[in-house]
Amino acid sequence: MELAVTENNVNKKHLSLSLYLNYLIHGFGIIILAQNMVDLAGGWQVPIKTVSFVISGIGIGRLLAYLITGALADLFSRKLFVYIGMVAYLIFALGMVMTRSVPVAYCLAILAGIANSALDAGTYTTLVEMNDGKGYDTVLIKGFVSIGEFILPLIVAVLAARNWWFGWSFIAMAGLIVVNLVNMTTVKFPQLSQRVNQGKTVADDTGHYSLRRGIQTAILLLYGYSSMALMIWFTQWITLFAQQSLHYGNVAAHTLMSLYSIGSLVGVVTLFIMLKRAVSEMKLLVSLNVIAVAALAAIVFAGQNLLVANIASLIFGFSAASGVMQTGLTVFMNLYPQHRGMVTGAFYFFGSIASFTVPLITGFLSAISIQLAFSMNLVVGVSGIILMVALAVLQQTKGED
Repeated sequence: MELAVTENNVNKKHLSLSLYLNYLIHGFGIIILAQNMVDLAGGWQVPIKTVSFVISGIGIGRLLAYLITGALADLFSRKLFVYIGMVAYLIFALGMVMTRSVPVAYCLAILAGIANSALDAGTYTTLVEMNDGKGYDTVLIKGFVSIGEFILPLIVAVLAARNWWFGWSFIAMAGLIVVNLVNMTTVKFPQLSQRVNQGKTVADDTGHYSLRRGIQTAILLLYGYSSMALMIWFTQWITLFAQQSLHYGNVAAHTLMSLYSIGSLVGVVTLFIMLKRAVSEMKLLVSLNVIAVAALAAIVFAGQNLLVANIASLIFGFSAASGVMQTGLTVFMNLYPQHRGMVTGAFYFFGSIASFTVPLITGFLSAISIQLAFSMNLVVGVSGIILMVALAVLQQTKGED
């Protein structure tokens, strides 16, 4: 059986914009605790390290929820899980400025992780299904997250400069959610119907097709880990690496991170256009991973030259953080068109493992040297290339069977 989309007068542009707005809000949610660490610590009367512990709850929430929300999204409506994600984020935003209890705050952080997983389960599947299995719209999710991550620090900075209550940043997040909740009630989601496939399809479970799909599944799950790890590794250590290993000043070191973000936004638009024009997803996955590793190698081995480091950081953001992870997810979903929700949950579950393990691995390496901690990201990048080349070969040989 294969899932088919029934349009039912769905306004795709209206629906897409509503879904994207949720990810601008998600951009707030990712960094809002970190951006308000000092004020939260003061309000809770705890050290800043305790706030950092609370932030870790977001990752725990993702790990707990991804496999569950993904599987359930295939049984129930996509819209239901979008609503669950929005309401959970609303409770998180309002709860954080109302509570003075660290245990309650930790539970709210876990709820934010669950909100993230519910949004992903309902959104990625919807965007792919209403475009007949094409994933170009999912790439823009990354762009809206980056916009949210850009806007929130400005809000926090303005509040601090005017000595206004820090909680207004959380209220702004909650306000956006309420506005979009009202808007979402006017939006129709595509309905799914089932039809029987004629002949062989990607969902065949016979002979070597089953073995091939098993290998492809393992590759894509590992890519869920490596693609997330590559970005987290870079963003966590690039500034410190530039300061301590390349001996850059504070402004120059932080500029590398800014250039990474700019490259990411440019990459999102570029990747969207290329996928829209039906450029092969596999060619893009292989080539962008190769470009990312080349740019990373340039920083590691020639980063003493400021111009080289700046250009390489821009290119790394363009290639590694342009939505290439979302493109990998699209390939995965089209491998299992009848279980797109479950696939989304599994893929991002492995990404969440990266979010949890990369800080532990790099923390251990940094005890040896910052140079080593940053440079070992090359191993992650090369593994991503190997995975995508192997996947491309499997798909190519399938076409020749």
